[in-house]
Amino acid sequence: MDCEGLILEKREYVFLKRVLNISGYVDDFETQKSLQRLSNELKSAHIVDDCDMPLNVIRFNSKVTVSSDRGWEKTLQVVVPADKDVALSKVSVLTPMGSAIFGNKEGAIISWMFPTGMQELTITKVIQDALEHTMEVVL
Repeated sequence: MDCEGLILEKREYVFLKRVLNISGYVDDFETQKSLQRLSNELKSAHIVDDCDMPLNVIRFNSKVTVSSDRGWEKTLQVVVPADKDVALSKVSVLTPMGSAIFGNKEGAIISWMFPTGMQELTITKVIQDALEHTMEVVL
């Protein structure tokens, strides 16, 4: 499958829509803007069955290496909100970084507004971590 835009596995898409619907409690304006943009991008996302999900697309529990046009590079894991742990580089999908990269594939270049301003990110590596999904836990 080679298509533009976000690619999401069907169950993860449903879970993410549910989480976004109840995430209105977020007080931070920049985070709210990121979540709104993600919500808008989900409207045109390609939704696929698990067996059709490309291995190079960021999904829950993916380990991702991201580089910025500002000169930094980070490796992190995108997780459901309940599993976030900054000390272990586990970033919630509800953070600006998680929202920016979720559903994108290795090699994608993304322009995203962060609290520190607009940045261009390149997804340099995506590794699926055992594909164990904890979507039953909502926040």
